[in-house]
Amino acid sequence: MNIEAILRNKGADVVTVECDTPVREAVALLSGHRIGALPVLKAGSVAGIMSERDVIYCLRRDDAAVLDWPVERVMTAPAITAELAMPILAGLALMTERRIRHLPVVDGGRLVGLVSIGDLVKYRMDRIEEEAEAMRNYIQSA
Repeated sequence: MNIEAILRNKGADVVTVECDTPVREAVALLSGHRIGALPVLKAGSVAGIMSERDVIYCLRRDDAAVLDWPVERVMTAPAITAELAMPILAGLALMTERRIRHLPVVDGGRLVGLVSIGDLVKYRMDRIEEEAEAMRNYIQSA
């Protein structure tokens, strides 16, 4: 089981912003799409990621002026990314270790998707339930 399997089911559509996008616009995208993070692109590559947490921490430290800053001033960089072949358990471990909730997925340096910790946990839970059901069926048929 790898990240590519999740993207096959979830799809590869990702809302992104460029480094020079004002934080105010990025916040509107987060809210409008009901998402928690945006990969930040520079020349087509993932330069960082801006999460709700990044915005909140900057607002607390620097007040509302942050909303007029370019996203690259508040994003987390470099972005921690995953590749399509990364096993799901490795992705979960990475997210837990680094205390992050979103992983941009790259292939050959190009953004091909985004997975959240919720996506990985759901996929893992679905597989566990399938395995449990198969075991119940096996036991009942014996």
